[in-house]
Amino acid sequence: MWPPSGACNPPAVDQLSLSSLEIDQVLRYMGCPPGQADPSLRQTAQDCAGELLSVIRPRWASRVFSLSFEGGGVRLDGGLLLPGRDLQRHLAGCTQAALFALTLSAQADACIRRAESRDMLRALALDCCASQAVEQLCDRAEAMLQARFPGCFFPYRFSPGYGDLPLTLQGELLQLLDAPRKIGLCATASHLLTPRKSVTALMGVSHSPVAPAARSCVGCPGAHSCQYRKSGGHCGISNPAQ
Repeated sequence: MWPPSGACNPPAVDQLSLSSLEIDQVLRYMGCPPGQADPSLRQTAQDCAGELLSVIRPRWASRVFSLSFEGGGVRLDGGLLLPGRDLQRHLAGCTQAALFALTLSAQADACIRRAESRDMLRALALDCCASQAVEQLCDRAEAMLQARFPGCFFPYRFSPGYGDLPLTLQGELLQLLDAPRKIGLCATASHLLTPRKSVTALMGVSHSPVAPAARSCVGCPGAHSCQYRKSGGHCGISNPAQ
């Protein structure tokens, strides 16, 4: 049974930290193409990036599961069924998946709330900096997990709310990770994560090459409300041509 001799059995998770943000991406979150940002707006984004990075306390937790494919979706070996065809197609060829949850912690939410009472532009910039911080930290978490699976192959991470994978799974995924106790991450009755600047994601693991798949604006559940698309751009993760 794969993996042989624990070849893809990861040890304890490393700590995450972040020392800088990609300001062009922050500007895109703010609805401004980087090439059109005036010096004042760019400086605001940079100042807010520094403020946010000084207060956040990133925390994360992960766990590896074996997978089985059923008519209604993908089942983790802990018993939880992840329903939907999109995830099933996405994980085709994978025998395992690494589930992880990540949060900037409550300090990020508090920082944004304080700004909302004084300066809405700064509050927007801080919010967008926090979104970019989550994205960069997820990239680092994913890279750390991949490094612990030598010889394996990985489709990109997949989160509840993407495609037909429902947000209603958030609470159950957090419980599988013991995330409320380990990293202080919970889900509300409406299945939103709290602290707000947080994410849960599933990364497939295969012992054979997987077909490349680009994240696409066409398949993104946020395409109709996406600030990137409203400003004439895209997030840099999606490929708008597909």
